[in-house]
Amino acid sequence: MSTEPFWQVFAAPEGLAGPPYADRFPARVSDDRVLELPLRVLPGDGDRAVASLIINHAAFPVIDWFCRELARRAGHLSPEVVVGLPTLGLMVAPGVAQNLGLPHFVPMGYSRKFWYDDALSESVSSVTTPTQAKRLYLDPNLVSRIAGRRVVIVDDVVSRGTTIAAARRLLDRLGVQTVGALTIMAQTERWKSVLGDLPLVHLFSSPLFERRADGWWPL
Repeated sequence: MSTEPFWQVFAAPEGLAGPPYADRFPARVSDDRVLELPLRVLPGDGDRAVASLIINHAAFPVIDWFCRELARRAGHLSPEVVVGLPTLGLMVAPGVAQNLGLPHFVPMGYSRKFWYDDALSESVSSVTTPTQAKRLYLDPNLVSRIAGRRVVIVDDVVSRGTTIAAARRLLDRLGVQTVGALTIMAQTERWKSVLGDLPLVHLFSSPLFERRADGWWPL
């Protein structure tokens, strides 16, 4: 199935169909908006799937609305700095920071530039690239931008929560006050045990799906 048509436009929730689902999940992102997400079959027996959001494939109006809404819902955290996570969180963090009225944001990355300090890094694993060992880096030139500030971590999707947790550990070592994390989608609930007491603001949730004789059902 081609996913190119997905993530381009919101639909109204009237007549919203329930399970079983064939190849897509209608995610209710707000009271008046639905975004259809393609279902991706997980490796293994082929009897489990997750809803997919690839934000850098989305239309600009969809991305802009997500950024505005995340900023609105994060207002109670009173963040002074937005820290964006790679890879696709860097598509969202700048817009969130702008909508919060901030002058800039702080990007983290997986690429180690030659002037980086390994002390400003954390090991991390990703659900989409489980066999690749990666490290999360912070440019030492940006430490002064977050020092003593109230920080929120921004990513596009949280699944296991390991990337957000790695970023928090790195910020904790710097004495930064991490007041919360922001994501567009919370995929399943595996992240809860990993993030612990860190407040997570997300716009919508998507479950794990099980294949049955008549289609895909949420677990």
